[in-house]
Amino acid sequence: MTDTIDAITADRALKARHRAMWALGDYPAVASQLIPELGRVLVAAAGVGRGDRVLDVAAGTGNAAVPAALTGADVVASDLTPQLFAAGREFAAREGVEVAWDEGDAEALPYADGAFDVVLSSVGVMFAPHHQQAADELVRVCRPGGRIGLISWTPEGFVGEMFRTMKPYAPAPPPGAQPPPLWGDEAHVRSLLGDAVTDVVARRKTVTVGGFGTPEEWRDFWKSVYGPTIVAYRNIADEPDRVAALDRDLAALAARYDRGDGTTILEWEYLLLTARRT
Repeated sequence: MTDTIDAITADRALKARHRAMWALGDYPAVASQLIPELGRVLVAAAGVGRGDRVLDVAAGTGNAAVPAALTGADVVASDLTPQLFAAGREFAAREGVEVAWDEGDAEALPYADGAFDVVLSSVGVMFAPHHQQAADELVRVCRPGGRIGLISWTPEGFVGEMFRTMKPYAPAPPPGAQPPPLWGDEAHVRSLLGDAVTDVVARRKTVTVGGFGTPEEWRDFWKSVYGPTIVAYRNIADEPDRVAALDRDLAALAARYDRGDGTTILEWEYLLLTARRT
């Protein structure tokens, strides 16, 4: 009994840290300025349409939820960090659609089995620390014959490399937590979903991120808006040499991926995966 209580307490503390991390900075700016197209791509790939009951898991500001609602679907957006919902509600209002916003843990979704026709997550569920638990929940709440659609940053792409770059500077992950970009590995996701799904289609695609004059300008923007990066810098705040090293490493990473001519343009690779619930 004591071990069970300890495990529950540890999980609550971990989720509290995750909730606080994603509330840092300005994630709505990331979603709206850098990657707005991802939600539309996912909604189209999953075939969302009028009358579908849709759940957007780890929805953030509704990057997928709002485009899903625009098709005429009945949409619920669930996220561990409700501080993001204000921007999501504004997004939905601008587009003239209704979305229900629920606080919820991707590893323990507060919905009945088979409650949704379509379950989506756009660079969201990949950040749940326990991948199998999260995958099992995606499957559980999707009805038999329903669709699951996921977009996740790949391990080999820019964001995967960015997390590897930050790892030496960031707090150590808790025991049992798995790296988020593993969700961008097709074999890993197929293993997580197993025989609970069929008709798996996986494609690697890229999103173009621009609007920055130099790699350093991207770095300075990113370290001010993105929760995991803010946490990494806070972890080394009392070590100026390491702060300078992380500054150099992130700028060098952006310079290596820069495809611009006079401005910094980056291509971020992601895995788009759709499947049907068995």
